[in-house]
Amino acid sequence: MSAKNERAINHGSVLTVISAVVLVGVELFGAALAAGWAIGGLFQLGDAFTWALMAVFSLGAAYGLWLFAHRALSVEPIRH
Repeated sequence: MSAKNERAINHGSVLTVISAVVLVGVELFGAALAAGWAIGGLFQLGDAFTWALMAVFSLGAAYGLWLFAHRALSVEPIRH
């Protein structure tokens, strides 16, 4: 197949997906870090356990972001 026969990239859709992933990622990681900090502070769990909670919640946020990005790319038409 020559380069002219390949489908062109839809830059508007790519920008939409990237923007949505950034927005959702900031929300998810912000909520994860805030939840770990709040729970650790509320129950006076100490710095190490608070950081551990924040790390665990951040792993959940990363998984949620990966799922969102995967589904957004499957729905949004990236190529014309």
